[in-house]
Amino acid sequence: MQHLEALTREAAALGEGALTLAGTLTADESEVARTLQICNACRYCEGFCAVFPAMTRRLEFGKADLHYLSNLCHNCGACFHACQYAPPHEFAVNIPQAMAKVRVQTYGDYAFPAALGGLYRRAGLTTALALAVGLALFLLMVLGMRGTLLHEPLAGNFYAIFPHNLLAAMFGVVFGFAVLALGIGVTRFWRQVSPGERPDDARGAAIGGAAHDALRLKYLDGGHGQGCNNDDDAFTLARRKFHHFTFYGFMLCFAATAVATLYHYLLDLHAPYPFFSLPVLLGTAGGIGLLIGPAGLLWLNMRRDPRTMDLEQRPMDRGFIALLLLTSASGLALLAFRDTSAMAALLAIHLGIVMALFLTLPYGKFAHGIFRSAALLKWNIEKRRPSDLALGSD
Repeated sequence: MQHLEALTREAAALGEGALTLAGTLTADESEVARTLQICNACRYCEGFCAVFPAMTRRLEFGKADLHYLSNLCHNCGACFHACQYAPPHEFAVNIPQAMAKVRVQTYGDYAFPAALGGLYRRAGLTTALALAVGLALFLLMVLGMRGTLLHEPLAGNFYAIFPHNLLAAMFGVVFGFAVLALGIGVTRFWRQVSPGERPDDARGAAIGGAAHDALRLKYLDGGHGQGCNNDDDAFTLARRKFHHFTFYGFMLCFAATAVATLYHYLLDLHAPYPFFSLPVLLGTAGGIGLLIGPAGLLWLNMRRDPRTMDLEQRPMDRGFIALLLLTSASGLALLAFRDTSAMAALLAIHLGIVMALFLTLPYGKFAHGIFRSAALLKWNIEKRRPSDLALGSD
């Protein structure tokens, strides 16, 4: 133990010395570099998640390494609760909090357009404004087209309120921009953390491994399958389960939209569709998942140990969760009352919330899934190659 303490102190001193030479690093990046030097000497958490074996392949940590490792971190908190050098120890090692701060910086640094990168730091206000604009837009459109929010029942025919082509054009443009912005952002990130290497250089096992890790949320199991830590030292798989409800609920809703699009354009089958049709069944299942998942994540977020969080990101986290929750709740309400005179008002509210969600996709919490998937792909490529260092294991 004395030998480990001495080695760790030496690593901490080396880390401090390295930081004085790394003038291009921000304060948050410097803190991650400092703590990683200590972790590299200790190695106690090496089996917890991919961050630590990836760390052992490096002796020094430049900006690209820090961005890569910070996005590889799933912020589960297990390493903080296990660390003998966590506060109040003088080394004050806090990997989850330090990497959370660098992650949000990463999103802004690689944002497209670059001028909008600052929206990540103001995501709570951005979400509120987008929601207000979206709701106002569609409510005004209802009043302009029909002159009233209440009407005679229309047998669930949404397109009697808003023409199909108008909705397709509006949401197609906004969603297309979101995909473009996120695509350019993550490409910039990849070029920085993997210079000279393209994502399509990965083949077979690496791509499959990254998809497996992302879809199963492998690194929210704490490294031992019992889960991570949320508000205390107890292990829990709750965050993993609620993330699964959220992600797969979102994907089912997306699948419902895709199937309805095929019905409309390919099969010439137009909405409204009966309840037991494939688009409605997919959308209903997805909506239920998007109720359970975000509600659970919001509950966990409110109980989370603040020592493992970047508290400044709470508005971004909770704003995104709230939009997902409102999207599913308004969608299910619209389905339940689509044959009533309140359909136009419910449709306007639902579409306004969905528009707000689409507008904020490139500049809010949604980005973490895109950047983390890229980091997982890099790790799955990297761990299949021999290390340049005879340190640690894959």
